[in-house]
Amino acid sequence: MSRAVIFSGQGAQAVGMGKDLVDAFPACKKLYDIADETLGYSISDICFEGPVEELTKSNNAQPAIFVTSIACFTALKESCPDISFAGTAGLSLGEWSALHAAGVLSFEDTLRILEARGRFMQDACNECDSTMLSIIGLSMPDLEKICEDAGVTIANLNSPAQTVLAGERANIEKATALAQDAGAKRAIPLNVAGAFHSPLMESAAVKLAETLAAVEFKQPTMPIVANVTGLPHDAATIRETMLKQVTGSVRWQTSIEWFKANGVTEYIECGPGKVLTGLIKRIDSSATLHNINNVATLEKTVAGIA
Repeated sequence: MSRAVIFSGQGAQAVGMGKDLVDAFPACKKLYDIADETLGYSISDICFEGPVEELTKSNNAQPAIFVTSIACFTALKESCPDISFAGTAGLSLGEWSALHAAGVLSFEDTLRILEARGRFMQDACNECDSTMLSIIGLSMPDLEKICEDAGVTIANLNSPAQTVLAGERANIEKATALAQDAGAKRAIPLNVAGAFHSPLMESAAVKLAETLAAVEFKQPTMPIVANVTGLPHDAATIRETMLKQVTGSVRWQTSIEWFKANGVTEYIECGPGKVLTGLIKRIDSSATLHNINNVATLEKTVAGIA
């Protein structure tokens, strides 16, 4: 069975994440120790003890979810030493976890990138009162008309049923009313700091470019499907593509469709929550799905793939 490993995005964080993996696997404890040393503060304490307000800050949430996701991946590889993958992907910040898993970036460099990325994105949020809106049950022509009329953009193409819009708060409020008038099953304002994956994040992309210029990007050991194209990264342009990801739409549905077209039938989600396996179920109902976010789900996954 051909399988892919996928990595959680921001919003999946929860206080206590990773703690039982640290207690069970010395290699996982080492990851958190390295993270604390690299960042110069205790991201492990924030993961394990909170408070939730501190964990939710973008400059903490992004490295915290990354460390926890890689701890899940490390525990899986220790439990199944012969496991192999046909490719990898991640949602938004999870794509950085995928880059590390595929050998493109070191653990320490990814941590530093994500702390900076989270900080720059929060700065961009503070520059403009903006937010995001999840819409369920509208066609693409309807969504494109709403974007045009309300002055917002498509941030995430998550599944055939769910699309996320982003923009200034007043425009998102207008888009909410337009979506309801168009017959959307649901139009749900998201509790986020701002309009991620939209042109309103341009200042974050400019700052991140300076950070990435100092980092070495290596050749990937397996295909990494890019958020902005839904196709595998070209190894020569990963740095540039990841900058586009800050302001570009996340094409998650297209990414999973690429995996399916290339024979992937099984997915293992590593990281807090299980949002991605839920989305995949709506894109490819025939797929076999697993998620690892603690020791119990690790054991269940290992038993399911043995």
